[in-house]
Amino acid sequence: MTSPSEWSASDRSSLLRSLRRADRVVVKIGSAVLTDDHGRLDPKILKHLATQIAPLANALQWPTVVSSGAIAVGIGVLRLDQRPRTMAGLQAAAAVGQSKLMETWSQAFGRYQLPVAQMLLTHADLAHRQRFLNARRALGELERQKSISIINENDSVSFEEIAFGDNDELAAQVTNLIDAPLLIMLSSAPGVLDDANQRIQASPAYHPRLDEVAKPVTSLVGRGGMVSKLRAARMACDRGAHVAILPGKTPNVLEAFFAGEDIGTILIPDEARRSLKSRAHWIAHTLRPNGQLYVDAGAKEALLHHGRSLLSKGIVRFEGEFSEGDSVEVVGIDEPSVPLARGLVRYGTATLQEILNTSLGATPKQSSALSRQDAVIHRDDLVLLTASG
Repeated sequence: MTSPSEWSASDRSSLLRSLRRADRVVVKIGSAVLTDDHGRLDPKILKHLATQIAPLANALQWPTVVSSGAIAVGIGVLRLDQRPRTMAGLQAAAAVGQSKLMETWSQAFGRYQLPVAQMLLTHADLAHRQRFLNARRALGELERQKSISIINENDSVSFEEIAFGDNDELAAQVTNLIDAPLLIMLSSAPGVLDDANQRIQASPAYHPRLDEVAKPVTSLVGRGGMVSKLRAARMACDRGAHVAILPGKTPNVLEAFFAGEDIGTILIPDEARRSLKSRAHWIAHTLRPNGQLYVDAGAKEALLHHGRSLLSKGIVRFEGEFSEGDSVEVVGIDEPSVPLARGLVRYGTATLQEILNTSLGATPKQSSALSRQDAVIHRDDLVLLTASG
């Protein structure tokens, strides 16, 4: 992990010169940044941020904003004493607060003759491939029309089992959606702090010590925390993007960052990891696996070092309930706690069980159609989660 003494001014200046040329920038703003000490929306902070984001809207680049805050705003509008504890209560607060949040953003960017567009997404929207592509086309057209997209999770219809849980992950998904080389996450924290409570200036996103120093959420209005931000940063870095975690309430923070000042933490894609293409990133990080396939040493070797499809003969057993085309996780039988890959399975659980039964002498119902040589996950539908070494 890069320490302050190892991270020189020239290193940072060189990196920032390249980041300043990013043609698309995703700016994620957490609830804790947008609200005051009482958890109410602070329009002054929002307007100040719009003032810093507006210059990014130019002929060479374009910003997309992922904005939290709808529930916090709704709590204020409804004059609630505390954050609702039920899903219905949170949904109601979000429904009331979202329109007010958008109104405030519209007024803030309107000072710079920049129209804003609202896009509300759920995990189910992005996990559905056609809706994912529809959202990509819509955002592309909004950029062509010179409109600032304000994206938020659709909290008014989300359920616990499909919700992103925080907008950190949503921001990483949007980074892939629009193919942005830079994700800026504005936080209540000064950056990532090490175990001595000193700010880490820069680090490879996959440095193991980051997990040791990450702090859980402490905000009354946020749902993320540094653990969530690091998880999202790794998703974005897997696409080849850089991620900057900056103190959102610091005056002129974006201007300072792009001017090369020593502020926040920059997380850098690991050069040893190959940047995922958009569809591969979607398989690895957007879809949620419905089961696990446990593979033997031969299959593990074929996947990690030879770029092969996963054949049914390499599967020892499986868990979960899945259908053809669902996402599943692949793990080694020797090290089941470390995921090897994710992919789109070609068989549902019943059919796969028939295939596996052939090795035990059982007679499958569709013996003519089933073979232990069948590719259960084709290599085009499989994404490694660990470096192949």
